[in-house]
Amino acid sequence: MMGERSKSQTLIKVLPFVAGATAAAYVTKRNGEEWMRAGLLYLSHAVWAKETISALPPARIVAARFVAGETIEEAMDVTRTLNAKGMRVSLDYLGESVNDSAEAIAAKDEILKTLDAIAKSEGVTSNVSVKLTQLGLAISPDLAYDNMRQILERAREYDNWVRIDMEDTPTTDITLDIFRRLRDEDHFDNSGVVIQSYLYRSEADIKQLIEEGARVRLCKGAYLEPERVAFPEKAAVDNNFVNLMQLLLSKKARANGVRAGIATHDDEMIRKTIAYVKRHGISAEAFEFQMLYGIRRERQEQLVADGYNVRVYVPFGTAWYAYFMRRLAERPANLWFFVSNFFRR
Repeated sequence: MMGERSKSQTLIKVLPFVAGATAAAYVTKRNGEEWMRAGLLYLSHAVWAKETISALPPARIVAARFVAGETIEEAMDVTRTLNAKGMRVSLDYLGESVNDSAEAIAAKDEILKTLDAIAKSEGVTSNVSVKLTQLGLAISPDLAYDNMRQILERAREYDNWVRIDMEDTPTTDITLDIFRRLRDEDHFDNSGVVIQSYLYRSEADIKQLIEEGARVRLCKGAYLEPERVAFPEKAAVDNNFVNLMQLLLSKKARANGVRAGIATHDDEMIRKTIAYVKRHGISAEAFEFQMLYGIRRERQEQLVADGYNVRVYVPFGTAWYAYFMRRLAERPANLWFFVSNFFRR
């Protein structure tokens, strides 16, 4: 257990983090949450914060709510449990922003092992989700492309598929380019991509992907983006999400073979999606809701009970820090849990 002196020394290091949570309580709810979210997203990529916060036992306790363990075996156990509850799964071997080619290749090898484990584990059905920066995009787009190509090849051997995640806006164009190159030049039709509703450009991207009959996951977005590229207000992000959801579920999209994943934990977005599909007589098999592991579990189970398909994104691995911080940013209540646990004996 951390001694009082060590605890005080650590507190000094993470003072901006703790102070942010405290200060937010004294401003308006809207401004406080926005301020807190910005601070947490900053900390998600701050090296000093990663080194300090990831060493704290309370951080690991809270992170365990969102991360299915550090090993493939633990990920298989969680997947098997979710599958038994009627839920689809997408496994995410955590990691991003790799700047060493050996690390990128090691990440690719772990993802290949994950695909092997899915195929060989009884009672397990899942695809995988991959970030291109984890595969070396910052080092060389060709390295990321080659690693991604190997992953898709292995997935195709197992009649499985891979979701290429979307990251922050500097990587948006190259992510879509690699997705299309793999599909058009190498004929991999077992991949999908992600579009974020907080970006101004997303409607144009969605319309193009509909023309191409792509597999698309729609989410709101979890990175800190400047106002010149992203809607600054939550209401505008929500409105765009509903617009893009309707495009992805439109008659044209369904006729073109689009397979839509509506990724949200927001009850209003869920209700509007259900209202749209009922109004237009769209089968529940035409789309799926997608949620993150450990968030709104009862809602996930209720949607399944109501006859809807639900895919749970299940992260695992040792590189959990950045993912954990973005989850805190999305749900400030988790931050208070972290801070309260910090001071417990």
